[in-house]
Amino acid sequence: MASKVDETRDGVDLTNLDQPLFDGAEATKRDLVEYLDAVREWMLPGLRERPLSVVRIRPGQPAFMQKNLPKYTPEWVRRTQVWAEASKREISYALCDDRRTLLWFANQRAVEYHPALMLDHRMTHLVLDLDPPEGDDTFAKAVQGAFLVRQALADAGLNGAVKTSGAKGVHVIVPIDATVAVDDAAAATRAIAARAERIDPEVATTAYIKEDRYGKVFVDSTRAGGATLVAAYSPRIRPGTPVSFPVGWDDLDRVSPRDFTVKTAVELLSGVDRWASQLPEPQSLPEDLLEEGRAIPIARVVAMHEGKRRKRAQREAEGS
Repeated sequence: MASKVDETRDGVDLTNLDQPLFDGAEATKRDLVEYLDAVREWMLPGLRERPLSVVRIRPGQPAFMQKNLPKYTPEWVRRTQVWAEASKREISYALCDDRRTLLWFANQRAVEYHPALMLDHRMTHLVLDLDPPEGDDTFAKAVQGAFLVRQALADAGLNGAVKTSGAKGVHVIVPIDATVAVDDAAAATRAIAARAERIDPEVATTAYIKEDRYGKVFVDSTRAGGATLVAAYSPRIRPGTPVSFPVGWDDLDRVSPRDFTVKTAVELLSGVDRWASQLPEPQSLPEDLLEEGRAIPIARVVAMHEGKRRKRAQREAEGS
């Protein structure tokens, strides 16, 4: 059955706009389109020229992440080829640079927008992802972790901006200048996470393996290099369709992720690009921070070896 075209906007046919977006969304596809169109001027700068992964959801099906553009993608959607070492092939990523492309993605039921951290072969910012444990008051715990990161940054002479993840966590973003190499950016992120953990080890942990976190907030320093991060203002596939929303440091402990949804965020912004106004200027990184970070092993690698060691020990114990 052909999709019903409800309207055409900027040359994009928009179909089935009154269908529910997904189970529990409390929003329709029209709500998604209207929201993305309303915030496009503020959201697009964070997507422009960056290889884009999106999370789509079709009626009655589970959500899925799309990296490689489908064959039916219009020719006018800009794209870039990126070699994927894991799959040993080139991936054709979209470059979502304009309103038309954003509307096309919205019509494809692309709810979440995850741009690459890399731009022109360099990282433009550091990312500290505060991932709280399961249970009650998870967001409040993530906020506690974010304040520890803020203190660690201040102690290093750095500043960061903060936004909700749109899920249960918090993202702290630290713009860096063009002189910082990718490996150094990754090292600095590890050092900041370690310093935040040292400020209050009862609250924060850098343990990559979940079983080793013991109810603490995970200060995730692994977002570097080829990683992605959900964009500021991007909706999320969560109950109520919340969005990743910029929050001032002074307001962070007074909000809830549920405050910011595709139905409420535009009015709360009141015509102001909060993200652009809160981001500090790009900063250079102090050498002592880099030196500390270079000495810290990459968490994913350590976790992989530790996981193998634990499985081997378990097999040996079961065999004895």
